[in-house]
Amino acid sequence: MVSAEQFKKAVGLINNAKNILLTSHTRPDGDACGSIAAMCEMLTTLGKKSNPIFLSPLAGWYEFLFEQKPPILGNDITVEQLNAGYYDHCDLIIVIDTNSYIQLPQFDEWLKKTHKPVLVIDHHVTSDGIGTVELIDTTAAAAGQIVLDLFRYAKWTISLKMAEAFFVSLSTDTGWFRFSNTDSRVYRDAADLIEAGAEPAKIYQRMYQNYSLPRMKLLVTMLNSLELHFEGRFAMQRLMWADFERTGSTGRDTENLIDECQRISSVEVAALFVELKDGKFRCSLRSKGKVDVAKIASAFGGGGHKNAAGVTLPGTLEQAKKLIFDAVAGQFEQ
Repeated sequence: MVSAEQFKKAVGLINNAKNILLTSHTRPDGDACGSIAAMCEMLTTLGKKSNPIFLSPLAGWYEFLFEQKPPILGNDITVEQLNAGYYDHCDLIIVIDTNSYIQLPQFDEWLKKTHKPVLVIDHHVTSDGIGTVELIDTTAAAAGQIVLDLFRYAKWTISLKMAEAFFVSLSTDTGWFRFSNTDSRVYRDAADLIEAGAEPAKIYQRMYQNYSLPRMKLLVTMLNSLELHFEGRFAMQRLMWADFERTGSTGRDTENLIDECQRISSVEVAALFVELKDGKFRCSLRSKGKVDVAKIASAFGGGGHKNAAGVTLPGTLEQAKKLIFDAVAGQFEQ
């Protein structure tokens, strides 16, 4: 849990700032998007100027959280502009849902050189100590819970828009309240957000019942690649770069697709290998609880949680698959 002293320091940083830059890890998920959206809305309420920037494009189903589409580093704002002082007017940087430089590609070098104060809000174990002030709670199911606790500590009123954003954060990082991190604290927070105006049915429809045809085609392609090992305990699937070109889909369309094979009763661990444009493979890992996939990911430079983690691997698909296969086999033996 975060101490009152740390919350006090965080509120002090925000109160003393006028222009605030906000970001999160690459491939932003619902927790990252929801937390930043809620924080931006609160900063506006407090009379501050919020400047959100994401390090890769948002999935389409999260865009409703923002009145204006947030800029993407490398697309809307170049790395050269960033290094040339595009955000020099900002007097505070808030990094949410990560505390690792490796998850802030291209932004990390600028962040290391800046002398501006940094507020980190995160719930992961992995830490590079990026922040001047850090609100870290590894018992929280989502970073959004820590942001919500910050609002409560400061006695800031939560609006309907903030409640919706927080609900997205909370529901996505718990797999719509299916994962083992869904505890009584999660349900109490969810209840508070519903009382503040969040409507779960509408939010679910916006996020999970609005697949595009390309995303559905990508899902079919992934399912057709299914491999089962260890008597059905380990599922592996893959998506190649050519699959995206053929279906008209993008990398954003892969979010949560890995969860589909976990519907198979025998599957304890799932891995999805996605070929990136540079030829490397992004491996997403999921576990139903017995296997710690965060340990597997961290062994190869990645990270995450016990039941959900990810890592980028060099080499061919077969080489990437063998690395993960051997690591999973080792945990099964234990």
